[in-house]
Amino acid sequence: MFDVTFLTSRWTCIFGNGCQGVLTEPAPELVQGCCSYGAHFTDEEDITRVTAAAKTLTAEQWQFKEQGKKGIIKRKKSGEVVSRLVDDACIFLNRPDFEKGAGCAFHVAAMERGIPHAELKPDVCWQLPLRRFDEVDETTKRVTSTVTEWSRDHWGEGGEEFAWWCTEAPEAFVGHQAVYRELKPELIGIAGDVVYTELAGYLDRREGGGTPLPHPTRRN
Repeated sequence: MFDVTFLTSRWTCIFGNGCQGVLTEPAPELVQGCCSYGAHFTDEEDITRVTAAAKTLTAEQWQFKEQGKKGIIKRKKSGEVVSRLVDDACIFLNRPDFEKGAGCAFHVAAMERGIPHAELKPDVCWQLPLRRFDEVDETTKRVTSTVTEWSRDHWGEGGEEFAWWCTEAPEAFVGHQAVYRELKPELIGIAGDVVYTELAGYLDRREGGGTPLPHPTRRN
């Protein structure tokens, strides 16, 4: 199942270009985006892949490579595993004073290698602002997967403390193409090539058949 209202919207990432971050007060000058609290790993496979990828980063790509030698993850008492923080943000986030500018070190490396950033980044980081969740029917054991936008409430109680969140901010809905085209690699990573091809074909026909209602953020 897909949230086509979001997928046909013109949302686009405005990191470093108006993004106010996810702190309790707007802080665009920090250029932290949604990296202030570190990456929450999905499972051990995610941790292993990212740990291996971190070892391939150079000091020219990663501002905190030296700190990374002490470890890149933190296991909380609650059982959550997150990336370590350095100076109040994710250890992989290069700051504005870095030679290559602010942004994820994995993103820098992926661009320089000409590969999808999903191959290097933690799952939650390359998927945002998309979210997939699975529901299992206890009787049939059938799994229904839903792909939708990552909303403020998906962060849990902490999300209510954010002063700003991009999928509810009109200034982020300024992309040149629909989300299902803009985030094609991410959707393929989440749902697979076959499903994406069917989805894109359907939405192409839907887009050409009339004027859909805009995303609620644009209607408010």
